[in-house]
Amino acid sequence: MKKSYYTAQNISVRSQKILHQVEKYRQRHPFEFKPLEAALLIVDMQRYFLDKGSGAYIPSASATLPGIRSLMDVFLRNKLPVILTRHLDDPSDTTLMTKWWKEMIREEDSLSEIIPELNHPDALIIKKTQYDAFYRTSLDDFLEGKRISQIILTGVVTHLCCETTARSAFVKGYTVFFPVDGTATYKEKFHLASFLNLSHGFVIPSLCKEFHKPVESLKQ
Repeated sequence: MKKSYYTAQNISVRSQKILHQVEKYRQRHPFEFKPLEAALLIVDMQRYFLDKGSGAYIPSASATLPGIRSLMDVFLRNKLPVILTRHLDDPSDTTLMTKWWKEMIREEDSLSEIIPELNHPDALIIKKTQYDAFYRTSLDDFLEGKRISQIILTGVVTHLCCETTARSAFVKGYTVFFPVDGTATYKEKFHLASFLNLSHGFVIPSLCKEFHKPVESLKQ
């Protein structure tokens, strides 16, 4: 059963508690955030996951929107890369996806569209067909072309597309910052499990607000 563990009222407190549970891993890997080498990656924030009428609706996802949108705004204001992924199932490249979920996200379906709150003309949209945003997409080439070495990874679903993409990014040599309040999934136990595993070996757990001042300081 789906549970709304994040709400607009509790996300600040709830995310701090989750971050506290992985703090020892965060302290073990004190990577410096480098704004000029960073990109914001927003995974699958589509109507399919945020529309209450969709069977895949994630109740907690809407609570993450203000934090993600504020990060997007500060990145775009400072002309730093923002990439959104749009998951679309391709019958020729779904492998196990449709067998596993019994449903396909079709491009012609309006639920496949990026939500209006994040659909910005200056952000790049990359279509993907698997959990991994790097799999058979132009994401890696784009990041290399921009000389990006660090990624702030946000979006949905924490323990599926976000986690798989985070692991893939690590293997490719990117430092991954993973905001606790910038991702969401169906249950808090899935969310926490991802952060426990990823913080141990793949990502730096964080909060969305931590990146604002370093990016804004580029103007000074």
